[in-house]
Amino acid sequence: MCGIVGAVAQRDVTPLLLEGLKRLEYRGYDSAGIVVLNEHGLDRRRVVGKVAGLERAVRDEPLHGTTGIAHTRWATHGAPSVKNAHPHVSNDRVALVHNGIIENHEELRARQKAAGHAFDSQTDTEVIVHQVHDRLQAEGDLLRAVQDSVRDLRGAYAIGVVSATEPGRLVAARRGSPLVVGIGVGEYFIASDVFALLPVTQRFIFLQEGDVADVRADGVSIYDADGRAVARPESVSRLTAEAAEKSGYRHFMLKEIFTQPQAIAETLEGRVVDGRLAAGLFGENTEAIFPQVQSVQIVACGTSYHAGAIARYWFESLAGVPCSVEVASEFRYRETVVRPGTLFVAISQSGETADTLAALREARRRGYTHTLAICNVPESSLTREAGMVFLTRAGPEIGVASTKAFTTQLAALLLLVIALGRHHGMKEKEAARLPGLLETLPGQVNAALELNERIQRWSERFSDKHHALYLGRGTMYPVAMEGALKLKEISYIHAEAYPAGELKHGPLALVDAGMPVVAVAPNNDLLEKLKSNLEEVRARGGQLFVFADSRVTVPDAPGIEIMRLNAVDDLIAPIVYTIPLQLLAYHVAVLKGADVDQPRNLAKSVTVE
Repeated sequence: MCGIVGAVAQRDVTPLLLEGLKRLEYRGYDSAGIVVLNEHGLDRRRVVGKVAGLERAVRDEPLHGTTGIAHTRWATHGAPSVKNAHPHVSNDRVALVHNGIIENHEELRARQKAAGHAFDSQTDTEVIVHQVHDRLQAEGDLLRAVQDSVRDLRGAYAIGVVSATEPGRLVAARRGSPLVVGIGVGEYFIASDVFALLPVTQRFIFLQEGDVADVRADGVSIYDADGRAVARPESVSRLTAEAAEKSGYRHFMLKEIFTQPQAIAETLEGRVVDGRLAAGLFGENTEAIFPQVQSVQIVACGTSYHAGAIARYWFESLAGVPCSVEVASEFRYRETVVRPGTLFVAISQSGETADTLAALREARRRGYTHTLAICNVPESSLTREAGMVFLTRAGPEIGVASTKAFTTQLAALLLLVIALGRHHGMKEKEAARLPGLLETLPGQVNAALELNERIQRWSERFSDKHHALYLGRGTMYPVAMEGALKLKEISYIHAEAYPAGELKHGPLALVDAGMPVVAVAPNNDLLEKLKSNLEEVRARGGQLFVFADSRVTVPDAPGIEIMRLNAVDDLIAPIVYTIPLQLLAYHVAVLKGADVDQPRNLAKSVTVE
């Protein structure tokens, strides 16, 4: 989603703002812009396309100033164009950047047109900058103008505003979209997330819902939604600027695939000790809460939803606890029955996913007693609003297609299954075995990564394809869903996943020699059923690519290619078998010349509906 950077300093902020935008590119965008305050007033540059194009525009027509804001836009209202790119300016006096969607923009636009405002763009954002301009004329103070303006807005927003009449001042506000204040020495910053500011500071204040921040070079003042001055805690990030670098890898996605053993190990660190779960793993009160849990409701979006779908099998087969999984955007608008004793689990990599956040808030309104967030970002909105929190410690994930966030979510969910199962009849022998099995996971993932070169050769067979089918059974069905999602996200090949048993109910009609079929075949109770399904594909001339357990006997024959993984326990197989599917999608995308880290039309953090 859109990225915001702003700065007030005693030095030229132009290079700081451009560097911040580059570090926000992973969020997805189609245009970029910057405005600074200097002796000429508001000096602005905007381009369609990458931040590199904006850098060239700034080189061609240099701009300098000690106060400024910058933006990468992901188009919602209005197509990608220079006129629709941010920052937006009103009457050469006020400039504004915005992340979010203003739901009542048509009403405000009609009112402003009647008052004489001319509109240069099709964006909902332009109504905000005109609103602030009019209030500034009436109030004579930028802070009060922003405070008054946001009261008229319906929807989600994070905004940064500067005025030609008040150099050395930047006002920011948020509701529904994330915004952070960075603290420097004699300089202050705003950004959509901490990654943008890591080169200049590791000290941050995370604005809360409805907050408005008055930012100057000598300090920042924060006001809540009612206009009262408030103190928000300062956090020191453990992340470094290097954490958001490629570290020698060709793409961020490849780096993130190969750092999964470390990410999983860090997620388990201190949580599994001597083959046992550490006490208070999910919060201080869980020993009192978990015996009362009678069922689990999981909500998530995209890849996180697939993690929840795998966990449903674990909760019911291992812990004996009923589990439902739903896409957050559906859950929040559907009337549901809240069963007593249900633990509500929200899963999100960023902790800012709009639908997942809204689902959590809706769950509290509907009366879910206990809520748990599984998240990768400690200071996110989701972690602040959930009753219990489990952090996955995956580290920064820059590639839009999620990899290490997914596998660490699965590790976290397995820990939750064990913790709940201890109170709900999980066999003592199994409860004692599982933590130790989890400790073997980093090594198992590392072994799967050794297939990289062979998978790269396989990828050549996909480079000219337009469609692919993924098959799995049991927990491998959501794994197949995740594999298909990865392929379509970054290579733009249309890929769909099905339970292998559903082949005869429709998908078999698509199978021919031009349709590669990918199957995941661990050594589990459904293996023989799966092998029968694979024979159905072969009989129709389909090309099979099978990732199989080394103990599985699948015949090497025309039309079938097999890649064998080390023998792995059925419980952790979904995590291990995810790795080759990630690598396959990556190498196919590279061969097709796609933008692996920033696939078209997609954003990393979906902070609006």
